[in-house]
Amino acid sequence: MEPAELTTDRLLLRTVGPADTDAVHAAAQDPDIQRWTTIPSPYQYEHARGFTDQQVPDGWADGSMFTFGLFLPHGELAGMLGITMRSLGTGEIGFWATKEHRGNGYVGEAVDATARWAFTHRGVDRLEWRAEVGNRASRAVAERAGFTVEGTLRAALNNNGVLRDCWVGSLLPCDLGLASTAPYLPARV
Repeated sequence: MEPAELTTDRLLLRTVGPADTDAVHAAAQDPDIQRWTTIPSPYQYEHARGFTDQQVPDGWADGSMFTFGLFLPHGELAGMLGITMRSLGTGEIGFWATKEHRGNGYVGEAVDATARWAFTHRGVDRLEWRAEVGNRASRAVAERAGFTVEGTLRAALNNNGVLRDCWVGSLLPCDLGLASTAPYLPARV
């Protein structure tokens, strides 16, 4: 599929490519991004090049991963967001903000826009979010975006060869007032 381009009040969400390699590499030098995400650490230039030149376009081409750079109006990279398809109708969202742009609500704005896009254009019926236990910033973004935190999964996140416990949450189309591709019957306990 061709990459989508989305806009919010303050951002342009678009795929990243070779012209963005320097910006991705520079942003990923932040120790917090390396600590809380599953990118390689240390993050070398060849990692950024492989991401922008191959991984991102391949994900769009085969429909397995939809990656968006979060760009400010003047073109500066403010963060990254990806939706990886885990199974039919289920995607997992991941995101990070550049150090300079944390706390401005950009990631939350992007999560809302991409979730709506995934629900209405990609047939996603469940969007999952996972973050290592302790990543309170990621959890705050997810909760503000409407995700329901469902619990803690033991040893469910592999971060550079180390299994870690993670929080897991979900967002459903009905949480945003949107229709699902199939009826949803919540459990009644």
